[in-house]
Amino acid sequence: SVKAIVRHKYGSPDVLELQEVETPPLLDDQVMIRVHAASVNPLDWHFLRGTPFVIRMTAGLVRPKRKILGADVAGTVEAVAATVTRIQPGDEVFAAIPTLGTFAEYLCVPRNRVVLKPANVTFEEAATGTAAALTALQGLRDKGHIERGHKVLINGAAGGVGTFAVQIAKSFGAEVT
Repeated sequence: SVKAIVRHKYGSPDVLELQEVETPPLLDDQVMIRVHAASVNPLDWHFLRGTPFVIRMTAGLVRPKRKILGADVAGTVEAVAATVTRIQPGDEVFAAIPTLGTFAEYLCVPRNRVVLKPANVTFEEAATGTAAALTALQGLRDKGHIERGHKVLINGAAGGVGTFAVQIAKSFGAEVT
């Protein structure tokens, strides 16, 4: 068993408890990560509270289906499935987990969600914005089709997604307002 921060109902942070849970099973095409750092972001807050209410349509109407929150993580690879070749035990990695679960000592994630952590980046730094950065990247590159010379207005650039959006838009050569 491993330790994790769990919740059995929706509510304030008071519903969170440190508990022993089963060690997650390593499935095909997965990587087991020993967590060194996990960050808290608005996604966790919404899933903790169960608001807006539409979240409950997939997360559990009365009680949450997923007991462990957390979407951003950095750590060391503990084990890999036989089909995983790009990542090896001992590698330092980071990931964004849309199914949550990073507030635990160990978690297993699909190999396509895991990236090697640069040596000059700490675990804490690597775990602090993956979901926000991916949201900004997907919005600008995939939906907005941003290109060099585009003019981009980033309304509310003070939050995580907005902060990353400014940097990503500039890296694409856009003029940012």
